[in-house]
Amino acid sequence: MQFSKKVLKNGLRVITIPMKDNPTATVLVLVEAGSKYENKKNNGISHFLEHMCFKGTAKRPKAINISKELDALGSQYNAFTAQEYTGYYAKSDARHFAKIFDIVSDIYLNSTFPDAEMQKEKGVIIEEINMYEDMPNRHVQDLIMKLLYGDQPAGRNVAGEKKNILKMKRDDFVAYKKMHYLPEATVLVVAGQVTEKEVIKEVNKIFRKLPRGKKAGKVKVKEIQTRPKVLINFKKTDQAHFVLGVRSHNFFSKKNATLSVLGGILGGGMSSRLFQKLREEMGVGYYVRAYNDAYTDHGFFQISAGVDNKRINEVIKAVLDECSKIKKEKISPEELNKVKEYLVGNMKLSLESSDDIANFYGGQELLKRELKNAEEKANEIRATTASQIQALAKDIFKNNKLNLAIIGPFKNKAKFLKILKF
Repeated sequence: MQFSKKVLKNGLRVITIPMKDNPTATVLVLVEAGSKYENKKNNGISHFLEHMCFKGTAKRPKAINISKELDALGSQYNAFTAQEYTGYYAKSDARHFAKIFDIVSDIYLNSTFPDAEMQKEKGVIIEEINMYEDMPNRHVQDLIMKLLYGDQPAGRNVAGEKKNILKMKRDDFVAYKKMHYLPEATVLVVAGQVTEKEVIKEVNKIFRKLPRGKKAGKVKVKEIQTRPKVLINFKKTDQAHFVLGVRSHNFFSKKNATLSVLGGILGGGMSSRLFQKLREEMGVGYYVRAYNDAYTDHGFFQISAGVDNKRINEVIKAVLDECSKIKKEKISPEELNKVKEYLVGNMKLSLESSDDIANFYGGQELLKRELKNAEEKANEIRATTASQIQALAKDIFKNNKLNLAIIGPFKNKAKFLKILKF
């Protein structure tokens, strides 16, 4: 798939991905602003700001003006916040491209943060936090970050602390946006039935004269661990949800393709080793996943599952045993080829729509400042060898990198520490 990249004088990066046979168009704005750019006192402001950007602009004074206009175009639209970025997007019939471009740009650039709306939205965000805390398979992901990174930005919840949310004021949003929402820290992506000429025309109307600023940076992650660690969240659940995580490699590592294949071996598809072991053989759970979670300056390989409370010890031992097997024995050519084709096929299936394509290219450009198409990534996966997988497993599956976060009716950390070893 062809794409083009243009950098404006103010540093704004514009990525266009024409898709002649796709009837839709997606406009996505990504900015380097997320929970890793926050401190302890303003933790949660990136996410709160994302909510507030939909509450009105000078051109569209109320939230209903924004949603009504987008709904009238038959558009799908939303925003999202992560540790290292925030995104705003809209997707519609390609003939409405100029209109959704104007709306998304207006939301990103000209939000007014009405105080009355901000006070109401505090309640919405607190209920969002409550919702995720009531979803153990989701909340356990917050716990593993806390366990791995502790009292530093990478260890804090993206949604923030409730006490922080309640204290935030309009001036906090204005100041934070001024520090981070800058053209040199922004990537604008358009994918779908559009041309680069059409995109640049709209970009120049709105973004060309934006001034540069002084972008605030983020604190580098510190990784300190000498032995296995456990974090338990006691909750009366019918099922135990856990994440086993080992410190691995960041977004820039040359080992990322190998990490993807390792994740595929353990948890990619219904024929993967852990799916077969936990679901088909032991009958202890419904889902199991394995993948590398990479960021710009840290990463961890995780295995997550929801399993029978009574058999949690047995399950953890079985998972650790499967990891140890990869250290001891090289994967067979047949299994290796199957996993590679599974990963390549699923990647390509995930890139059928214009919004998925926009995220695929936009995320690479924002975080890595380079672009690879799906075929280049597929080639990297297919080039992975059995020896590389075994060497990587030996490197990351070590006791001094091992962590367990768990939600369920448990209080005794010691019993888990006894079994937490490769």
